Amino acid sequence: MAGMESMWRPPRSCNDYWSEYKHCKSLMNRFHHYYTFGKSPSCKQWKTDYYTCVDWERHQDTAAKDALRQSERARLAQQRQHDPVWKLRKTPPSDWHLPLHHGSPKDS
Repeated sequence: MAGMESMWRPPRSCNDYWSEYKHCKSLMNRFHHYYTFGKSPSCKQWKTDYYTCVDWERHQDTAAKDALRQSERARLAQQRQHDPVWKLRKTPPSDWHLPLHHGSPKDS
């Protein structure tokens, strides 16, 4: 089992965590997040994950490995809690083969 510990790799490279942190802190992302959700994004977890990943790379610390695994699981669980915007169709609409209405445009 000791050989398996040394072969384990984080789900992302450490640079990916740092890039996500920098993106999260960017002015454009903060504006978009505030516009969408009404609050500023929390970027602490990306920074924590970066330092945990670096700790794993340098020292092969099992606590760092467990923290990264837990963080990624929580991130995936958070993504799964949102329903998709569009419902997928099982069959095409019944009138899919009819020509589109190309009459005069409607007044707005």
